[in-house]
Parts: sequence; structure tokens; C-alpha cells
Amino acid sequence: MTSTHTAKPLPGTLELGLLRGVAELRQFFRQREQVVFTFALPVLLMLLLGNLIGGASSIPGVSSGQLLAAGMIGAGIISTSFSSMGVGLTANREDGTLKRLHGTPMTATSFFLGKIILVAVTSLAEVVLMVGLAVPIFDLKLPSDPTKWLTLFWVFALGIIGCALMGIFVSSVVKSTTGAVALINLVYLCLQFISGVFVTPITNLPKVMVDIASFFPVKWICQGFRSVFLPEQAAAYEMAGKWELGTVALVLGAWCVVGLVLCRLVFRWTTTER
Repeated sequence: MTSTHTAKPLPGTLELGLLRGVAELRQFFRQREQVVFTFALPVLLMLLLGNLIGGASSIPGVSSGQLLAAGMIGAGIISTSFSSMGVGLTANREDGTLKRLHGTPMTATSFFLGKIILVAVTSLAEVVLMVGLAVPIFDLKLPSDPTKWLTLFWVFALGIIGCALMGIFVSSVVKSTTGAVALINLVYLCLQFISGVFVTPITNLPKVMVDIASFFPVKWICQGFRSVFLPEQAAAYEMAGKWELGTVALVLGAWCVVGLVLCRLVFRWTTTER
């Protein structure tokens, strides 16, 4: 009597990606130092600077704390996407995790789907945390218009995708985790300064700085978030005198495309791969 055994089919790309996303989240939340740094830095900067510059701003009906907080919420997702992706992938490559995964049935698509799930969950948690603090402390107003909630959704989605892809790119061009931490934090902090996150309103910055910042996503993410949490009269204090949501969408969408192309060109699984 002959028995036949049917091999169980391997999970599909989507299922593998979801499983990898769960694993990434578990691994992330087990690393307490990384969790604290990722979530605490944007929150502490918002609370410290918001209280230091507190009081009335040059925008009628908007306090300095509200103006800062609205931009800082947008900048907070850079920490959970660009910074965490860049540092995390570099560490994974350095300790051999990427090399081991490359030898398994998991495809690159499934692996990066898992990373995007990690970024999406942690970024959403960051936004909820910062909004939850900014509402009682700075009297930030939650949007009542459904259109603004829709704006919040697409700015958030395009922002985390574009920044996560750029984190992948940076992780592929640096040589070590130490180098990744130094480079990514330098870029992150510099872009916040020239993008009008710390200096409010953005019109107080030299035009040349803002022109440089306009090539990068941080300025546009923060501008999109300000359009959601601030009243319409605040738009007059943007560089163009309006929210420019069409431009926000174009720039962030372009960074998603550019980031994907760059990642495909330079991504490597091992430290010795060329």
C-alpha cells in the first residue's frame, strides 16, 4: 500500500509580509531603548520648545505652542519612518539578519511589506501620542471637517512611505550602524530646522533655507499637518501664502517614486555585496 504526501504550499507574498510585519513589531517593542528614543525625542522636543516659546504668535487666534505642535506632529513620523528604517536595516545587515532572510523562501517584497507595516503602526502610534499631548497642553484643535481628516490620511501615508524608502536608501550607502545613526540624526535635525519646524512661522526663516528644504519631504509633511490642525488664516503665514496641498501631494508622491527607484538601484543584503 502506497501513501502519498501532499506538500503544504508556501504562504503567498502578502501572507508572508503580514507575518513578517508581526515579527518586526514584536522585535521592535522588545528593544526598550529603541522604543524610548524613537517615541520620546519628538515628544520631548515638542513639549520643551512649545513651553519655551509659549504665548501668542504672529498669527491671530493661534498660539506659538499650537503652531509648533502642528508641525512637530508631522516631523514626529520622520523619526518612526526615516530614522528607524535607516538604522534598523543597517543593524540587520551588519548582524547578518538580512543575509539569513535572503536564504529563506521569503521574498524581498514580503520582507519590505513587513517593514512598512512596522513603520505604519509605529508612526500612527507616534501621531496619536503627540496629538494626545498637544490637545490638552497647547489647546490644539482636532479637525471637525472630514476633508481635513482625509488630508491627514494621505499626507501621513505618502509621508511614511517616502521617508521609509529614503531610510532604506541611506541604510544601503552607509557602512555601519554607528555611521547610520550619526548621518540620519544629522539629516533629520538639519531638515527640521530649515523646514520651519523649530522656527515658526516658517516665514521667519531666510528664503534660501526654505528653498533648500522645499526639495525634501519634511517641509511638505509638516505643511500638510499644519493645514489639518490650524485654522485657515494660518495659511497666510506659509511661504506661498496658502497651504498648497496639490504641491504637497506632488512632492511627497515624487519622493515615493524616487525613493523606490533609488532603493532598487542600491539595496544590498550583505555588507560585502556590491
